[in-house]
Amino acid sequence: MSDEITIPARRGKAARMAAGQRLRVINTHGDQVVDTWAFVQHDLREFMSMEHTRATLQKLIPQVGDSLYTNRRRAILTLVEDTSPGVHDLLMAACDDYRYGLLGCTEYHDNCTDNLAAGLYELGLTPPETPSPLNLWMNIPWTPEGAISFEAPKSKPGDYVVFEAKLDCVVAFSACPQDILPINGVGHPPTEAHFRIEG
Repeated sequence: MSDEITIPARRGKAARMAAGQRLRVINTHGDQVVDTWAFVQHDLREFMSMEHTRATLQKLIPQVGDSLYTNRRRAILTLVEDTSPGVHDLLMAACDDYRYGLLGCTEYHDNCTDNLAAGLYELGLTPPETPSPLNLWMNIPWTPEGAISFEAPKSKPGDYVVFEAKLDCVVAFSACPQDILPINGVGHPPTEAHFRIEG
């Protein structure tokens, strides 16, 4: 079992995993959205794809037992445990500096796109693109009736998800720096999160 690794607030981190290992991602303080990516280790052009996952699962929120699929339609991670209320997002693109410009920022703003690149850079890697991430603990209403509402149950400090790697992969994370919209909880600044590779 590896030591717990910090995903600093507003920053990114990445690690290598072997098929069969488990990944525990911890919402340390309970309100933090963690953008999550996975790339096939020997070819980063194959990566976890939300478009392909939605088409395969035919649902918008993954549940325990569901796999997440690559852009070549292979399972790369399987969700095996979730202690949170299970509100995650498969729709929203990673934030970037252009997004914050649309929200009124006139100077550079930390963002998940750059955090992905920085996390992979620490491993000597460069992402071929910025795939849409699995947004852990992000609550985005997506039907006119509000099938998921902003009043949905919140994660508690220490809630976690566990994934099993189905392929040798590189996983990457961003403790989302969104502090303009209430993505990380109303009135809560972005905070750190943690992950651990097990087995």
